[in-house]
Amino acid sequence: MAIVESWLPPSREHWELITYLWQFFPILTLFQWATDWYPQGKTSASSRLNFPGKYAWAVMETPGFVVLLYCMFTIPVKQGIEKLPPANWLMAALFTIHYIYRAIISPLFLNPSMSPIHLFILLSALSFQIINGSSIGGYLAGYGPTTVHDWAGTAPRIELGMMLFFAGFIGNIYHDDELREIRRAAARNQQRKAEAQGERGKEGKVDKVYMIPENGLFRAVLYPHYFCEWIEWCGFWVIGGLACMPARSFVINEVTTMLPRALNGKRWYIERFGKEKIGSKKAVIPGLI
Repeated sequence: MAIVESWLPPSREHWELITYLWQFFPILTLFQWATDWYPQGKTSASSRLNFPGKYAWAVMETPGFVVLLYCMFTIPVKQGIEKLPPANWLMAALFTIHYIYRAIISPLFLNPSMSPIHLFILLSALSFQIINGSSIGGYLAGYGPTTVHDWAGTAPRIELGMMLFFAGFIGNIYHDDELREIRRAAARNQQRKAEAQGERGKEGKVDKVYMIPENGLFRAVLYPHYFCEWIEWCGFWVIGGLACMPARSFVINEVTTMLPRALNGKRWYIERFGKEKIGSKKAVIPGLI
């Protein structure tokens, strides 16, 4: 059953159009180089259009893997494909694993707190996820390789891609947790102070606390979780093959979206802590940027 006829899931014609146009998404990210306005996370600001961070994040990040899985279970039926190759399901599983962590487990169960997210960011990310999920989902569900013969001789490439993917995924989780530990420590200190003063009302709310993490790749860059995520999706692209346009577009679109954000974030750190505290740390790629 189609949610939006010939668009969700996409017909082959519409999938080809989506995938072609998706290559040009970096053009839309150029405005980020001209402004520091990014109403989310450290740079969030008070607004009537803000939504609670945890729930907004879950809402805007979840549709990606949901759309992909929807394509995986509907397009093969329309295309008359009885069984998709295991490698297709492998890529779908990796995509889903990442986003179950990123969209559900991390914000709703692990993060002690999250800054409000503006409606503009929520809608932008939501659109990104739906389009990206449709592009990758369509490819894996029947518009890309459809038989095991299409994957013949790709075992070394798949193994390399999986090593890159899980190295990036584990690194992403590790550095995310370093950031969470700052907030957990702040919550513990806040609770101790409240108890010492005989107060109980503030225990459920964690005040904003910002520090410069120093473990792992934080020694070299300020946004290692971004860098690790790029490694992760480069591995995903390697699994699909260099000619896999949806995976390639995903990597490029992620980098062009997140790079200006990281550079903006470095300026924020310098303004808050001073150049001396930041030292020689790069924004996102060790030794380069």
